[in-house]
Order: sequence, then C-alpha cells, then structure tokens
Amino acid sequence: MKKILLIVLGVVVLGLGGLTASLFQGWYGAGPLPAERVFTVPDGANIRIVAAKLQESGAVYSARAFHFHARLLGRGHEIKAGEFLLPAAASESEILEIISGDKALRRFVTVPEGMPAIMVHERLMAQPYLTGEIQMPAEGSILPDSYDIKAGETRAAVLARMQGAMTRTLAELWDKRGPDTVARTPEEAVILASIVEKETGKPSERPMVAGLYSNRIRQGIMLQADPTIIYPITKGKPLGRRILKSEIAARNDYNTYAMQGLPKGPITNPSRASIEAVLHPAKTDVLYMVADGTGGHAFATTLEQHNANVEKWFVIRRSKGEI
Repeated sequence: MKKILLIVLGVVVLGLGGLTASLFQGWYGAGPLPAERVFTVPDGANIRIVAAKLQESGAVYSARAFHFHARLLGRGHEIKAGEFLLPAAASESEILEIISGDKALRRFVTVPEGMPAIMVHERLMAQPYLTGEIQMPAEGSILPDSYDIKAGETRAAVLARMQGAMTRTLAELWDKRGPDTVARTPEEAVILASIVEKETGKPSERPMVAGLYSNRIRQGIMLQADPTIIYPITKGKPLGRRILKSEIAARNDYNTYAMQGLPKGPITNPSRASIEAVLHPAKTDVLYMVADGTGGHAFATTLEQHNANVEKWFVIRRSKGEI
C-alpha cells in the first residue's frame, strides 16, 4: 500500500511539475512573432479582447492561454490603450509588460510657428494615421505646437485639440495683457500677432516689431506690412517671387499698404510668443524697419534714419548679386 501511495504521489508530483513547466514555458517562452510589429490596444479593451487581438495578429499562440496566464501570473498589470511595438519572438510575459507599461508609441503632428491654416489643413489631410475629412480651419484659430495623435483618430478630433489649445492660451494671455497693448479685443491681438509672426523670424525681435506696429496704429500710420500683401494671393504660402507694384497698390481687406489699421483677419497662426509680444510690446519710439542682412532688422524712429538703413540693405543685396 505504501508503495502504491508513493507511486501515486510521484505521478502527481511529476504531473504538477510538468504542468508548472508547461505553464512557465508558455508564459516566459519565445512567442510566434517573426519580426517586430506595432500592436494597438483599443480604448476600453479588456484582457480578453486584447488576447483575441494578439492571437489574430500572430503575437501569441493561443488567446485562451494568454488570457489564462495573464490572469494567473500577470496580476498587478493593468493594460493601457495605445500603440505598442512588440519585438520579434516576444513572450507572453514581455507582451503584457509592454502593453501595461509606459512604452506606447508616440506619434506627433507639428504645426510650426507661423504656419497658415491652408498648410495646417494640408498637413492633417496628408497624415496617414488619421481618419475622416475636415474643412479648412479658420486662420489664426490654431496654436502652433506638437500634438500627440493616435492611429485611427479622426482629423476633426486633432484639429479640435489644436483650436482648443489656442482658445485656452489666448484667454490666459489676454487676462495678463499689459496697459500698452493697442489690441482692443483678443481677436485683434491674434491679427496683430500674426503680422508680427510673419515679419520677423528672430524671436528676440518680436516685442520690438510689436512696439513698432503699435506706434503706427496709435498715430494712424499705415502698417505697410509686406506679408499682408501676400496673404490674399497665396493664403499665407510663400509667394516665391518679388511683390509686384500692382499688388502693393491692390485694395482689399488685407493689404496694409492701401488701408489704415489692421486687416480684417489673421494672416497666419501666430505663436504664443508673438501674442505675448503684442500684449506686452516694447516701449519704443521706432516707426520703421528694414532687413539688416543678418536675419533681423534695422529699426528707425525717423524716415531719414530709415532711408539710410534701406540704402545699407541695398548695398548688402548688391554684394550678393540679388539686384
């Protein structure tokens, strides 16, 4: 009888050992993925749904086994929605570690400072990971920044985040505006900031450019900002040539060479820094500026000073063979 009991006990031990070995082999052993692959965990998916998707994608041998192993051996791991990169031959243990960790793939759509609405629209429509159609967004309604996107997300949802960021930022900055701003409304702040954005690529110059245009508005002098000539022609895209005399004289709602005050709307999507510059312009008497050949501008308070700066700019352009 003792021998029989020992034999039975041995069989049980061997069986349990084999079962344990099989269990751990299934959990820690190499999986079937032949190469790394992006795997998406949908929003709201539970472990059973994820197990089925893993089997469908060829990442695990059995959805039922993965589900069982994860419930038994993967306690404390909470799966997260997102896109994850699974390595070749990833074990079930590795997969659960990845999809419950902070290794989700991050994709971005970037709107550079000063990108007009027409180009933002083109960029979103060209993004292969997004879905759905969008109308042309209103100029000046988008805050330039980098935005996280998820594969399969709608373009409308991404655009709404971009516009929401501008709405919040503008409200925050408007509440902190200085007493010297000429903007009477947040909308005017965006319009003037869009001109500042287009007029200088040098961040340190923004307050000075804002101060210059603020002075012109106070004194009833035309802004005469070249980018406002170009906007009705290209909707903010580069002109690719010199501005024609007929275009300088053209009368429309944007050309500040033919009208006093601000154009009827923004000419691009201005950055936070340009909006801040308009709401806190430099205290200055300057009324004129011209390129100085270094990427910045030479500023002047009188027309005589300005003409001298213009002549210096012509000398620089002649030396480069541009005129």
